[in-house]
Amino acid sequence: MSVGHTEVTIEPVVSCGEEHEDCGIRDVLDRIGDKWSVLVVVELAQGVRRFRQLQRAVPGISQRMLTLTVRRLERDGLISRTVYPTVPPQVEYELTTMGHSLTHLVKALADWSAEHRDAIARARRHWDAEHPDSGIR
Repeated sequence: MSVGHTEVTIEPVVSCGEEHEDCGIRDVLDRIGDKWSVLVVVELAQGVRRFRQLQRAVPGISQRMLTLTVRRLERDGLISRTVYPTVPPQVEYELTTMGHSLTHLVKALADWSAEHRDAIARARRHWDAEHPDSGIR
């Protein structure tokens, strides 16, 4: 890339070596890049939550989607699930050590989003004006 008269080399953010090699990143990014997973991780960063507390804290998530999301996050080792032998059973969720290690990245992404929100909105308006029939919104 050229900036002015100076040549700038940009290193790839992620490189697996071979051009089309997966190296396991896609599978992980599919999980942590999922809308519901991020919102559940953000809520659990505040502390232990019961299922209904999570459901109330994540607007728009259905019971089924929350069930799938917490199961997937548990399977991936990002959250733990504790069942207490009460009637009805009480279930609590919390981030594991690995799950907590993800929270600083989520915060960095949230901070970046807040910092660039206005510029992105301007870019979208400009693009939409230039491409009125694109169907992208």
